[in-house]
Amino acid sequence: MTKNFKEFDDSSDDNSSDMSMEDFNSDNDEDEEPNHSNEEISKPMEDDAQIDYEDSEDDDELVRAIKEEKNKLRDHPPSITSDDFIVDISFNPIKNIIALANIVGDVLLYEYSNDETKLIDTHELHLQPCRSVEFDDDGLIMYTTAKDKAIMATDVTTGKLKHCYENAHNEPVYTMLTLDNGKLVTGDDEGTVKLWDMRKSDPIFSLKIGEDHISDMVTNDAQKYLVCSGGDGILTSIDLKASKIYTTSEDYNTELTCMGLFRSDTKLLVAGTNGKLYLFNWKQFGLHCDEFIGYKHAIQCMVPITQNIVVSSGEDGILRAAHMFPQRQLGIVGQHKLPVECLDISHDGQYIASCSHDNDVKFWNISYFESIESLIDVNQKQNKRRDLSNNLPSSSVKNASDFFSGLL
Repeated sequence: MTKNFKEFDDSSDDNSSDMSMEDFNSDNDEDEEPNHSNEEISKPMEDDAQIDYEDSEDDDELVRAIKEEKNKLRDHPPSITSDDFIVDISFNPIKNIIALANIVGDVLLYEYSNDETKLIDTHELHLQPCRSVEFDDDGLIMYTTAKDKAIMATDVTTGKLKHCYENAHNEPVYTMLTLDNGKLVTGDDEGTVKLWDMRKSDPIFSLKIGEDHISDMVTNDAQKYLVCSGGDGILTSIDLKASKIYTTSEDYNTELTCMGLFRSDTKLLVAGTNGKLYLFNWKQFGLHCDEFIGYKHAIQCMVPITQNIVVSSGEDGILRAAHMFPQRQLGIVGQHKLPVECLDISHDGQYIASCSHDNDVKFWNISYFESIESLIDVNQKQNKRRDLSNNLPSSSVKNASDFFSGLL
């Protein structure tokens, strides 16, 4: 079973000499060869010069193409490199700010633009490694959890601590999800889920739904049902209004790692460490309605891009896009050298950010997906091997055919 980092917290010279005029004349005298006109003598030299000129033109075209590739205008923020391992990232839903939670218990806030990523604040919040960071819907409150079992709410503007729940769980909190009206749901390492209201000192409810960690949680706009994926391979849904378990799925014999909603929240996509993707109808969480063999490696994180397109990543460090209805591999969005820990999408939908085990956060401009989606031919037979290796416009690696097409 693949373990997420949160579970174990503690880069010719052709050497031919030219003939002198004396040698040329002496040869003519000695051999008494017929005299040649200047035009005849210079013709081979002109041909050679023409060939050299054409070669030079070709070289210039290549150099020009390389320079153009290098000088293209930046369309995404520069990467962020951290001194400490980054456990989680979260975009602010209102401003161009991204939060980075790290292994020493701090949260770093960066302001980003196409030109720069600037550190604007550092919050030293937890005594042990952070596990999760999220903003509320207004982008004014930042929630954090850590291995120290605490839940903290910090004012983004002032940096002041607004709420602190010490020992919120008996076990370290693994993941959390913000809800409307100052509510928060948390899941820990031993399968316990709690619903919190920031206006109250105790949780609204506490439910033990499994024996392994809660890897991810998701709900729709109605916020009636909360779906939890677990390390035990079981999908559990909770009725938030009734404060009780709604359904429990079959055992999928693989760690379920991440989830996403599609088709106006009517479809739930769930990924596992076996590289498969399971599709569920909303409210029908007992058994999947479709299954896709995604990749040969574990999928650790995903982020919905449109109503039909998902970007996922994991052990191999490659961010891949897929269209789910119908299922089509679209290609590579970006790449890291080491496994990717998590993904998030900016408030305007222009960028996604990814963090990996080499302590960096990279940004990818994904605005092109709006045009790609309308061009997908549902009747066209897919070449999965080709599409899996196809580099999309945001990728830091370009397809050879794309680069040299301008030279032909």
